[in-house]
Amino acid sequence: MYFSHVPVLLGETIEALDLKPRETYVDCTLGAAGHSSAMLAKEPTIRLIGIDQDQEALNRADYRLTAYASQVTLVKDNFRNLGSILQRLDIPKVAGVLMDIGVSSPQLDDAERGFSYHQEARLDMRMDQAASLDAWTIVNTYDQTELTKIISEYGEERWALRIAEFIVAERAKGSLDTTADLVEVIKKAIPAGARAGGPHPARRTFQALRIAVNDELGALKLALEQAVEVLKPQGRLAVITFHSLEDRIVKEYFQSLLGHCTCPPNLPVCVCHNEPVVRLVNRKPIEASTQELESNPRSRSAKLRVVEKL
Repeated sequence: MYFSHVPVLLGETIEALDLKPRETYVDCTLGAAGHSSAMLAKEPTIRLIGIDQDQEALNRADYRLTAYASQVTLVKDNFRNLGSILQRLDIPKVAGVLMDIGVSSPQLDDAERGFSYHQEARLDMRMDQAASLDAWTIVNTYDQTELTKIISEYGEERWALRIAEFIVAERAKGSLDTTADLVEVIKKAIPAGARAGGPHPARRTFQALRIAVNDELGALKLALEQAVEVLKPQGRLAVITFHSLEDRIVKEYFQSLLGHCTCPPNLPVCVCHNEPVVRLVNRKPIEASTQELESNPRSRSAKLRVVEKL
């Protein structure tokens, strides 16, 4: 079973998790198990729970982690259900949780999955291929207002309204079935001057659709809350994000757990009684080194934030 996968910020992530012998760790977004295999190689006595909603990813991970089969448990589920997953496994607390958010390299590279604007395929973008909602449904059935909202909020695309208008106009002539169909519409919608010299014109719209199809931001918010809850004291949560929407959610949630007083400044004594739940392991997000950027361009937007439970 061959697959190409280069995990981002690998060394930095393993160091940040501060692995302890014979403890239990969770990789919430297992993917091709790049981070997980490195965790097991670093500390071979740990137990690892690997979660992914993509059955193909679980198959790849199962193959890659064969040598550690006795201490690895793979679970097909969404990491938004982290708490209930651990309950089913009778694991009350863990020493560390890793989340590597977003689409994986194997998913991007598999043209048939419909994630990539560089390869033609049916509009899909489902991480869980058993899910009912796909990109085709959003593109061909959502009204202009809904499309604009998705592309603007999740893609941070300045041309969202115009792209939505063009999608609705084009699909009136016939459904937009493939990634190539959608790319062509986006190119028509964005003025040539705005496309020149920048990233691929479809990048932000494809990101937005992928996030909407998989409810990625909603899942992230739920998973963060549960991850902190299931950590042991001194357990660590490490989160890798790839765009500003994800990073903002993680940063703001971590800040909310630092115990900052929220009382009005004119009160003589604190009445909110906010107590810190975690400490920041890194004040600023860890980003890819120059060496990693040269060898793996997909790491350019990656940011790693880490907290330790008190």
